[in-house]
Amino acid sequence: MAKASAKITTSSTAEYFSKNLQQVGFSSSVKAVLTTLKEAVDNALDACEEHDILPEVEIWVEKLGSGSLKNSDKIRIRVLDNGPGIDPEDIPKVFGEYLASSKFGRGRCSRGQQGIGISAATTWAQLTNATGARVVSKTKNMRKAVSCVVEVDIKNNRGNLKVKETIDWDRPNGTSVEFVIDGRIQLNGEAGLLNYLSGTTLVNPHLTLHYNLPTATNEEGAKAMERTTVERVSNVIPAIPDATEPHPHTMKLGEFIAHSHLFGRVKVSAWLKKGFSRVHEGTLKELVTIGGVKKGVLDKNVDAMNETEFKDLFTAIQNIPLMAPSTKSVLSIGEEALSKSIGRLGAVDFFSVVTRKPTICDFKPVEVEVAIARLEDKSIESESSVQVLRFANRVPLQFDKAACAIVQAIQTVNWRAYGLGQPKDALPLGPYIVAVSVVSPFIKFKNASKETVDASDELVEEIRRALIQAGQRLSKHIRREHKANELEEKIRHIEQFGPILVEGLARITQAPDSRKKKAEEGLLKLLGREARDAEAQLKDAESVLSAHQAKTKGAGTVVEGSDGVPVTIEADDDVIDVDTLVKGTGKEAAKKASKSSGGSAKGAPAKAPAKGAKASSGKKPKIIVSKKEKSKQAEA
Repeated sequence: MAKASAKITTSSTAEYFSKNLQQVGFSSSVKAVLTTLKEAVDNALDACEEHDILPEVEIWVEKLGSGSLKNSDKIRIRVLDNGPGIDPEDIPKVFGEYLASSKFGRGRCSRGQQGIGISAATTWAQLTNATGARVVSKTKNMRKAVSCVVEVDIKNNRGNLKVKETIDWDRPNGTSVEFVIDGRIQLNGEAGLLNYLSGTTLVNPHLTLHYNLPTATNEEGAKAMERTTVERVSNVIPAIPDATEPHPHTMKLGEFIAHSHLFGRVKVSAWLKKGFSRVHEGTLKELVTIGGVKKGVLDKNVDAMNETEFKDLFTAIQNIPLMAPSTKSVLSIGEEALSKSIGRLGAVDFFSVVTRKPTICDFKPVEVEVAIARLEDKSIESESSVQVLRFANRVPLQFDKAACAIVQAIQTVNWRAYGLGQPKDALPLGPYIVAVSVVSPFIKFKNASKETVDASDELVEEIRRALIQAGQRLSKHIRREHKANELEEKIRHIEQFGPILVEGLARITQAPDSRKKKAEEGLLKLLGREARDAEAQLKDAESVLSAHQAKTKGAGTVVEGSDGVPVTIEADDDVIDVDTLVKGTGKEAAKKASKSSGGSAKGAPAKAPAKGAKASSGKKPKIIVSKKEKSKQAEA
């Protein structure tokens, strides 16, 4: 006898994701920590920008002990921001309900859009440590902050508040969220927390970030928490563009019909013009003349349309040419802000920044920005690949690199033409950082965890063009360096063998020493060394003069000459002409000037240097020489 068929049941969204958390970034212990931190930081930054607040965010990531899962640790993650705060009635929706979002489907360039990530973090904390998210929040209209624990009702996809209370908080507004989860802390590497934080500060120049990580070592040799601050380099809050209406050519038939239900009893012509971008009166005439749509259909109410009429209208509008979607909805970091932010990556000796104009890829507005920086640290092996930083809507992407459109675009560029080494079909080599940011209200990710951007041909080509522009600027700089190095090498050879030639010619012609000396000086002048020496001497004079000016605020100033010898300015001093000091450097010049002046130098002025020196008029500036030093020189 056959068994009865199993009963068909339904599951909530929360129940589905609780059993498939690997789809939203919780596939490993390392990913769990990074994903939880990323979702909390993204929410904080989005909230601050929407309310025109310069964000200041502080995070804590620390190990508390052993986790409940095998090979995992018990990790506490806390994120504190200065945002607008969350109304108490919205807290369970934000942290405990899937697909509850104020940004879903709005077509804006925000970091989070679906309302999945932070609820998934709460679910992970609940599954691994039997406790949800601990939230403290306060708005400007609240006298006291609300403190509570949010847990996900997995069966009903609803957030529940527990341990709710009002507390005193020393902040006018803001939100603090804390998770205790099972995971593992990875600090370094492409998937490390430090790489994520440096990437976040790069594409958010207006952010001040404080992070507390176990990067220090205590007296017992164990890991200890260390606080690091990265100050903002820009006070300009990015203006989030308004969302634009959908373009008809980017929709499917079902979406087209569902979109009509949002407008109620309006005429079809009014719905098409108000509900879509790039549809105007001329488009409606083309629908009748070219598309074959009856004029009476456009005069109908939307709610009176049947399925066949919707299908005919949709087919007609797909077959007529329309302007590309508007690019006004994309957000740009900007070349100036990105240039300032590059300094936060470390010591770089050159960088190139390119911001492309917004364009249309796969009928979606996209803007690509690229930054290439060369690190001063030359200890990095030239045979190692460049460091790639990927960003989508200003969020770092750190996993599944090979399948990403950004990496594929970098590999298609011929970097050898720009002076970099590159194996075939691979990333370029050298001590470089290549950062690529893709911004769009409709970025096509390969999975719900938003780890990699889908590599469509149009998007890859747009990224490639931006990389080529940045590479051309890098190539110019490298060529200038090579030419300067070649010239310096030639000058060194002449300096090495020139005196030997002068010596030989003087011996052959039996020239006097004065003629030989003039020849050597002329050789230095031709090589440009005389001007460099004069500039160094002038720099020494200006240093001592600056020290004298500082002396009015207090004695004991120390200056350093080009020869590296420190010069100390004391309270007891003599006055000497700057021109006299230019004849020598450091203490040696002061000694010569003191002997020639006997306390107040009035010697003939030195010849002005070829470069760098400026002609002065009127009274010449004075410098100071210590009497203590003067007496030591006399004894010597």
